[in-house]
Formats: sequence, structure tokens, C-alpha cells
Amino acid sequence: MNRNENRLGGVVTLILFIFIFLPLLAVILNAVLPGLFFGNLEFNGFQVIFEIFERELWYVSLKNSVMLGLGAATFGTILGGLLATIRSKWDYAAARWLDIAVWVLLIAPSFIIAQGWVLFASTEGLANSVLGWSWVTSFIFQPSGLIFIMGLTKFPLAYLTVVAAMEWNVSRFEHAARLNGARPFTVWRTVQLPLSLPAYFAGWTLVFIDAIGDFGLPAALATVYRFPTLPYSIYSAINQSPVRFDMAGVLSFYLVLILALAMAILFIAIKKSKVDFLNSKAIRVTKKKPKRAWLLNIGTFAFLILCLGIPIGTSATVSFMEYLGAGIKLDNFTFKHYIDVLGGANGLDYSRLSILEGLKNSLTIAALAAIISIILGFIVAYVLTFTKSRLKSSLHVFTLISLAVPGVVLGIGYIFIWNQKWLEPIGLHLYGKPSLLIMAAVAGAIPYAVRIQLGTFANLSPSLLKAAAVQGASMFTKMRTIILPIVRNTLLLAVLASFGTSVFDLATASMLKPSNFVLLPLVIDEAFEFAKYGYATAATIIGGAIVVLLIIGVQYVFNFIFKKIDQLDRKEGNFIGTNLKDK
Repeated sequence: MNRNENRLGGVVTLILFIFIFLPLLAVILNAVLPGLFFGNLEFNGFQVIFEIFERELWYVSLKNSVMLGLGAATFGTILGGLLATIRSKWDYAAARWLDIAVWVLLIAPSFIIAQGWVLFASTEGLANSVLGWSWVTSFIFQPSGLIFIMGLTKFPLAYLTVVAAMEWNVSRFEHAARLNGARPFTVWRTVQLPLSLPAYFAGWTLVFIDAIGDFGLPAALATVYRFPTLPYSIYSAINQSPVRFDMAGVLSFYLVLILALAMAILFIAIKKSKVDFLNSKAIRVTKKKPKRAWLLNIGTFAFLILCLGIPIGTSATVSFMEYLGAGIKLDNFTFKHYIDVLGGANGLDYSRLSILEGLKNSLTIAALAAIISIILGFIVAYVLTFTKSRLKSSLHVFTLISLAVPGVVLGIGYIFIWNQKWLEPIGLHLYGKPSLLIMAAVAGAIPYAVRIQLGTFANLSPSLLKAAAVQGASMFTKMRTIILPIVRNTLLLAVLASFGTSVFDLATASMLKPSNFVLLPLVIDEAFEFAKYGYATAATIIGGAIVVLLIIGVQYVFNFIFKKIDQLDRKEGNFIGTNLKDK
């Protein structure tokens, strides 16, 4: 294997180890060695791990998280599987809107969606004050209601997993079942469902992991409903005085343990399920036009209003209301909140909450994190696809760990690692500095950057690189002249996706915020916590609109540049694979 490729694999593995695995390891060690990172090394035994069953808040947080994760995973998987089955079978107009809504829910910050539901279902919310639905409050603010909201928010993970599995079909199995008199539902139950069970297990696990590690829902609920979970209790332990590192360490240990068990169940289920049915006779599913398309269209649009229209529509409505409980009336309509936001929170008691300053800081951090993550993701995808590095398995593990570990756990691990006094003389005491936020954002964006690029890299023929190597091209020349021109559109999409999700990262922002450093999600969350709902929703609308416009503008500019480059290459007769030798 090329030495440069081997060294490159080692470098990115070391970077991912520092960014992802080292903070996770620190969290686990702190559970049994609570003074390890603060100059007071002592081993208190493993009994501290079992104190979670003796301390009420710790135990309730564990119980609530497990219940919420199991319930949301089950409901979200059933919902996502049903929608995926309908989407894979029939072609109808509203199906495209369903796909768009799925991606919006995946990208949208969970705390903003949760805040929309709180504003809709609270005592003074729109459901009660406008529609007169008092039952909504009692339904939502209970465990089953929270499971309902979480399932509606997280179902896209199961939906996409099952849709991908149902893309292929083996018609001979269905024909055999029908020849034996099986009805359509029986065919689905006895043929399609067993073949897609691994996808259902994968979808369930992904929803469970995302739900149990979610910080946004409990953060939004904290203003109106007490429902402690592991992520929120970890955050509370770090943000109280004195800081409870013992509590944060133990709760983080259990959260990591639960996530590890979920991943293990997923791998075992996939390994045990022997459903090798894709062969030369496998064909893609051809979607049919349903006989009652209008019914599917109405049902789909009604569902979209429920899962996306209510939370986002409520936030948009509240942003124009002077008082939340006064209803939708002309004398309750105002632009005051937007004026306050754009004017730097004029008239508010906490004038330091400036949306413009927070937006500028968040955009800067997100942009830097997106660029760094896409470079690392490009190199990782290259190593995983085109090299025989011994570190490939480690790279796979690190990217998957980052996908599963919640931001609060990653944040507390960063505090343990980068808040060491001995790092000050060498300039690496990063806690309390924006650079640590960039590192955390990179760690969160890495798995998405890698997965998005791996799909495109898999379509590249290794013969192109071999031909270039024969002509004397170095590794970096092959990357620059062959791979980069082919995957540039995918790189652009990955950068924009990483950028959009990093702007509204509430969990790491809450854990690692520097002193007197304003960030967009913290502006929104703190305004919401102080019951300044109009300001919070107006800040959300303005911030979200700016981010969307930036993404659209950047995509338009780069697509224009790519088009001009292609035209110039065609004019000059340049093709991929020419001029490969190093100058």
C-alpha cells in the first residue's frame, strides 16, 4: 500500500480519536474515577455506578429516558414503516411533499420543533386559546403525549431506512404467494415484511438512539412541564453551583451504556437475519397510480400538518402575537417582536441577548466546522473506499460513535479533556473558547459528511485511479484531478447540510458556551425560558430564514461556477484523467 495513503489514514484516525472517542472515554472513566481530570485521583469503587437507583432524580431521569426512547422508537418505527410502505408502492402528488417534510424534520433542530408544540399545547397555547381544545394540554403534557411528539419528530429515520429496503422487490415470491390465493395484505405480511425486518430493526434502533439522546424536547418542556431525562439532567449537573461532576459522569455512563446496547442489538439482529434475496432476478419496485389517489393526498397533507405544520405554524403565528393567550385578533397583531430582535432586544430586561451577534457567531462557527468536517470526511471516505489501510475498521467505528453519542455527552467529555491546567502553558486549554465549539461541531458533522460522500465514492471505478497511478500521479493528484471533479456536487451538499445543522446545535452550545459569548440557539432558548415567546419565535423565524437564504445563495453561486468550469473544460478539451502527472 502507498506510504502516503497509510500515513493519511493514520492522521485522520488520530484526529477522529481526539475529536470523538477520547471525550467519550473520559466520560466513562470519570464515572468510577471522579477526580481523574481535576488533580484528585481516587477510586471510590464501582458502587457509585449503582447509586443511580438510590437517588431519586438520577433514577427518574434514567426511567424517563428509557420510557421515552422505547415508546418513541416503537411509535416512530410503526409510523415510518407504514408511510414507507405506502410511498414505495404508490405514486401520488402528495408523496413528494412527504419526502420534503421528512428531510425538513431531519435537519430542523429538535428544540425548535418542541417549542412549537409547547406553544400550541400549553394552557395559554393556540389549541386552547384559539381552537378551544382544552384536552390537548392534558394529552400532550404526560408521558404518552411526549412519546407521541417524539415519534412524530423522529419517524423520518425509520421512514428512510425502510424506504431504502423496499426499493427492491423479488416478484417471484409475490407471484407464488398470489398463486396460492394470498391477498395483498397477506403477501405483505408473509413476504415483504420478513424481507424488510432488518430495515425495521435498523430504523427502530436509529429512532431509539436519537430519541434517548435528545436534548431539545426536555429543554423546551422545562418551562411548563417537569420531565427530567438523562441529557437534561447531565446539562443541569454541569450548570449548577457547585458543579456536580459525579452526577454528570454517572448519568453519562448510563446514557452511553444504553446507546451501546442499542447498537449491539442492531448488529446482532442484522447478523442473525439471513435474507439474501437480491440476485440477478431482483428488480426495482415500480410505483403504481392508486385508484383513490385523492384519499392518499388528503391523508398525507393532514399528516404533514400534524407533524410539521402545527409546530412551525404555531411558532410563526406566535411571532406576530403581542400576548400568547389573547388569541388571534387584530388588536393582538404586532411586529414588535421582530423590531426587538433586529434592534438588539430593545425593551427587554436582558439586552445582552442580541440575535444579530448570536447569529454572526453561530454562522462563523458553523461555516468553519462545515469546511473542516467536509475535508476530514473526504479523506475518510477516500481511505475507506480506495485503500487497504489497517485502520479502516477504526475509522468506521469512530464515525458511527459520533452518530450515536448525544451532544451533551460529547460536551461533558470535552470539558473533562480540555479543562486541564497543564494545558495552559502549551496553549491548549480550550475550555471557554470558541475553538472548542468548532471542534464539537466538527465531531457532530463528521458522520454525515462521511456517509454522504461514501455513496458517491462507491460509484467511482478504481480503474481510474489505477490508470492515474500508472502514469505517476501521486495520491493528492488523484484526489484533485479525478475524485474531486466527480464528487464536487456531493461535497457541496454535504457542506451545506453540515452548516445548516451546526447553526442550531443547542446541546453543545449549552455545554461549551464561553463566557459572554452569544450564540443563536442560546438566544432562542433563553428567551423561551424567560417566557418571551414572541421574541423567541421571531428570532427563530429570522435566523432560520437567513440560514436558508444563505444555503440557497451558496448553492446557486457554486453551481454557476461549476457550470462555467465545465463549459471551459469542454472548450479546451480537458477531461478527467488528463494531465495526471505531477508537475
